[in-house]
Amino acid sequence: MKPSNSLSNLTPKTIKGLKPILALVILSFFAACSSSGREGVEEEQFAKYWYQGKAEINVFDLQQSRYGEIRPGKAVMIFVTEDFSKSKQVKLDNPQDRPSDAQKVLKLNMTRDFVTGVYPYHTMLSVFTPVYEEVSSPKLTSSVTEWCGQSFTQLNFKSGKYNAKLFSYFESEGDVESKIDAKAEEELFNLIRLNPDLVPMGNIKLIPSLIFQRFSHIPLKAEEATLSKKDLGSNQGEIEVIYSKIGRKISIRYQQFFPFEILGFTETWTKSDGKQEVTMATRTNMQLLEYWKQNEKVYEPLRKDLGL
Repeated sequence: MKPSNSLSNLTPKTIKGLKPILALVILSFFAACSSSGREGVEEEQFAKYWYQGKAEINVFDLQQSRYGEIRPGKAVMIFVTEDFSKSKQVKLDNPQDRPSDAQKVLKLNMTRDFVTGVYPYHTMLSVFTPVYEEVSSPKLTSSVTEWCGQSFTQLNFKSGKYNAKLFSYFESEGDVESKIDAKAEEELFNLIRLNPDLVPMGNIKLIPSLIFQRFSHIPLKAEEATLSKKDLGSNQGEIEVIYSKIGRKISIRYQQFFPFEILGFTETWTKSDGKQEVTMATRTNMQLLEYWKQNEKVYEPLRKDLGL
């Protein structure tokens, strides 16, 4: 039988009209072909929001406690999905060429910017969490830069543990490597975005925030933590993490309906002398953007729209 040539007869107007239908077909096909190990992730709903080809930009007013004083600043959380290499634990440039090595991840890039006296601080955190596989985040990285110097931490999940590497300009810390058998605290942000029910409750071992670890200079290791969940009303919930031994508490506030947006967080550090340092971040703006395509000067007003 001769193959049909009907597609070649489609007019541009007809093709344009079919685009919304084709998009739905592609999303449905992806959902049908993706085997989810996370029961809390509703694939079709997730795909319609997260596979639009845009990133979610969240801007927060930051009140960062540092050196015993509150420093005003900005925090930004960028959430986006991408194809990640299982073997190399990096973003895949051409996932279609290596489908068996590709896994879909939800990536969080989070920055904090504030000033201490005459000199500025800039921190960045990256967390890569599988969307469909019920496994630990394969990779986390963090950096802290300021006029005194810089430090960098990387966690790679391999053989059931995190391989941790810390590079610091402080002599007492130096460059160290270790293995840590625990989940990472900062993975909680991504788990909330996938579904807050995925966050484990009760007493577990966690690796405290990599940013907090740099600010406090505590050893990079697992700590005992207690996790609980609260209903705040008005469709808002809160995850609370308490580390009694190191005096750290973090509360993350979020919307209780999809896409489970992060609304703010509070960090409290009670030091050995009883003094407390409290850091708060409150969301002020959120937009979906193709920011990687908006790098010309004409797009700079978008920063003002975001409150940056």
